[in-house]
Amino acid sequence: MTDVTQEAIRQGMESFLATTGRVPPNFALLAEHAPGAFAGYGLMRSHLMRGPEAGGALDLKTKELVFCLLDALVGQTHGAKVHAVNAMRLGLTVPELAEGLVQVMMVGGVTTWNVSGAEVLRHALEQRG
Repeated sequence: MTDVTQEAIRQGMESFLATTGRVPPNFALLAEHAPGAFAGYGLMRSHLMRGPEAGGALDLKTKELVFCLLDALVGQTHGAKVHAVNAMRLGLTVPELAEGLVQVMMVGGVTTWNVSGAEVLRHALEQRG
């Protein structure tokens, strides 16, 4: 493995740890068995998941919300839940999340609400305490 690949893997791992506190099992599996693919993903993720103080254009709360909404749109409910909780830790409110999920429903149809949106909102309410 090249030094460049190792550095990219390190950056990807650090990015996950900084935003979620762990490397998700599916990405750990990718890093183990397809390190070059994870390295590419890791570089992209570490570049994207920077706040304005580190050169990013959007704040991390907004980036997490966007990921949540995109995941909900494609039916990736687990990922949408993870990103919703990450965004809430960064200050996202339940009304903001609900409004975003309604936007998803407007674009993707009511099925997106029934498949992911409602479950994501319920999860957010449970996590809120």
